[in-house]
Amino acid sequence: MFRRREPVPFAFVAEADRFRSNVNPPPRERASRAQLVGQSMITLTVVGGLAGALLFGVPALQQDSSGMNRVQQSEAAHR
Repeated sequence: MFRRREPVPFAFVAEADRFRSNVNPPPRERASRAQLVGQSMITLTVVGGLAGALLFGVPALQQDSSGMNRVQQSEAAHR
């Protein structure tokens, strides 16, 4: 049930922190032109959506100061 851990000397643990490998990872593949265009289109779509939401949302959140003086009445109140 319980896994038994063997004690590890402290010097070994400290040495493991200093260990550096001389093996380099393989170089990353460069993105193709189609991938770059696709990523650019996604970025432009997201940025455009945020800008559009900001353009439409800010006026809707502003309070109308001229509307404070008017009292809203239904059409039934006029008859």
